[in-house]
Amino acid sequence: YHYLQSVQGYLAPPIFVVFFFGVLMKRLNAKGCLAALLVGFALGLFRLAVDTPVTLGMSGYEHGYTEGSFLWVIQNMYFQYYSVIIFLVSLATLIGVSYATAPPCSDRIQGLTFGTLSDEDRRKSRASWGAGDVVTSIVVMIIIVVAYLYFRG
Repeated sequence: YHYLQSVQGYLAPPIFVVFFFGVLMKRLNAKGCLAALLVGFALGLFRLAVDTPVTLGMSGYEHGYTEGSFLWVIQNMYFQYYSVIIFLVSLATLIGVSYATAPPCSDRIQGLTFGTLSDEDRRKSRASWGAGDVVTSIVVMIIIVVAYLYFRG
């Protein structure tokens, strides 16, 4: 269970960064998104490569890394703290590369980010909601909270 949580914690942050900030910021572009995904993925794979020999007790790693070494620090850092580092580095990469390269064509992103929504887009979105949509969303949120409370260990 802990292993699966840590793997997800290493791989999910760059995906979240690209999706969430891609919806919020109209200046971000494909080059920044790809760079953020690659950098975040590399950081996650690095942590997995550091953790795996010690976790499996592979020959030469039975006692872990030398205390105080860089690899020891990485391996002994709580996985959620490392996930925050991946998140922040991915975010910095996304913004840095996006602002260092050409902005996306406004015609191509029209209506895709909050900053490019027109009043007409907002009206259409609000008109498409029904009571069933709201009730279903609330039920899904309740299920998520119940699952979280049940599996929080």
